[in-house]
Amino acid sequence: MSSVQQAPSARPRPAGYGRVFAVREFRAVFVAHTLSMLGVIVSEIALSVLVYDLTGSPLMSALVFAAGFLPYVVGGTLLAGVADRFPARRVLVLCDLVCAGCVALMVVPGAGFGALLVLRCCVAVVAPVFSGTRMATLADILGDGELFVLGRSLLRIVAQSTLLVGYGLGGLLLTAVAPRHTLLITVGTFLASAALLRLGTRRRPARAGAGGGPGASRGARTVLADRRVRLLLLLFWMPAMFSVTPEALAAPYADELGAGSTGLGLLMCALPVGTVAGEVWAGARLGPAARERIALPLVCLTLLPYLGYVLHPGLLTSLLLLALSGAGSAYTLGLDQWLVRAVPEELRGRVMTVLSAGLMTVQGVGMALAGVAAEAFGVTATVAGAGALGVLCCGATAVAVRRGGGERRGERTESRDRAEPDMTGR
Repeated sequence: MSSVQQAPSARPRPAGYGRVFAVREFRAVFVAHTLSMLGVIVSEIALSVLVYDLTGSPLMSALVFAAGFLPYVVGGTLLAGVADRFPARRVLVLCDLVCAGCVALMVVPGAGFGALLVLRCCVAVVAPVFSGTRMATLADILGDGELFVLGRSLLRIVAQSTLLVGYGLGGLLLTAVAPRHTLLITVGTFLASAALLRLGTRRRPARAGAGGGPGASRGARTVLADRRVRLLLLLFWMPAMFSVTPEALAAPYADELGAGSTGLGLLMCALPVGTVAGEVWAGARLGPAARERIALPLVCLTLLPYLGYVLHPGLLTSLLLLALSGAGSAYTLGLDQWLVRAVPEELRGRVMTVLSAGLMTVQGVGMALAGVAAEAFGVTATVAGAGALGVLCCGATAVAVRRGGGERRGERTESRDRAEPDMTGR
């Protein structure tokens, strides 16, 4: 039996999301995350419309949207060490201010397509550093036990929920406000996030020490040198690359079904709805040991519903398949537990930065490959093929983790018994 699936004999009751919200610092992080996510989504819509208005080119409009994915790999590899070399609060606030400044420059009337693209790339380069630092800071605020896992889960739930709300809100705003003026909302959300993180969280020293420590500047290389960490990162990335296929092809599939814009909206919402439902169920109903037991099976099965596309399902069946697949992403709670135990504290920021950058990069690659495959094989065959190939790749990675890559036998089980932070957040 793999060391990854071992769990303590005691079965503690789930901590529940309420105990996470009882931590004052987490509440500040949560509200800041919600505001910045809404701002980012609104800006993506406004920027896409603005570029289309400037150029009249669908390609240019899509390119500026894709620019939000591809530079992640740059920030995640070259700047990963920043998350551990400097105090986390300083990094988070500075990242928010840089992003606010970039978006503010987009509002300037004379900013053309080239300037908008460069500024969009700058925001995308900074984003993984911010995301990785914030995830590592959660372990400082909540400890590295169950509360950390539930805190991470809540931030993912916010990310999925704001997809549902943000696109609708952005569309409504653009009916009344010019695209450049809509971007001012994003400037405001970044500044509000910076203020909340500055005033609502404690200053903590850099994890790697004042001088950065040996190897602090090596960034991603330090992270990927550990085989256990590499396998766990792959286990996060592998399903993500294949899971975006239906989203990337939602528009042509809705057209094939004759479902119109309403059907397209429903297809785009089904996966996030299932993801939120799965996260809430696993976080509220399961304890740490149960989450670890189901993690590998769910990784292997979460893409299986995509095989149903081979039958050319109608709209309702497609929505059910997508929601079911999204619910399978509850495996992430178990993976979070393994990852935080496998990573030394002084490397935590770098690992989380690389994780965030990798997720965005593989999703961008997955969307591009889905489009290429759909041109050759059609939409339904591409989604079904992504499901089949994804199940095989995820299964192979899960087997590698089960054979000893996930966490060392019997190591750090004491982390479950660590004292949790004072619920006042002090």
